[in-house]
Amino acid sequence: MDSGVSVVWRPADFKGSGGATIRVCVNGPCEERASGDPSDPIGMASVRLPQDIGGKKLPVELTVTPVKDGSVLTDTAQAQLTENRPNGPNCEPVAWVARFRADPVKGLVSAEGFSLRGDQP
Repeated sequence: MDSGVSVVWRPADFKGSGGATIRVCVNGPCEERASGDPSDPIGMASVRLPQDIGGKKLPVELTVTPVKDGSVLTDTAQAQLTENRPNGPNCEPVAWVARFRADPVKGLVSAEGFSLRGDQP
């Protein structure tokens, strides 16, 4: 598991604009992805960070550029990195992570409760 900040979304959320290019930047470095086929359950862009970065707070920038209809959406947030030990509390590796959801209207929102079902908020 790598340290980093990830942004997830449902590609179906962006079908009204013909899809979108989603760009995520964290403290400088960026990753860019197409929103994907609306029938795909999930899309994701992740910006990797140094493995030993620790529990820092870092700026996150989101830019959503619609393929055909709509305005470019930009948003910023602060990512509070939290420790994640995927193999258990006393095992390596240690990764420092944060996760957001890209919403086509609201921008960066909490990924807590993110569902793959299209009828969930």
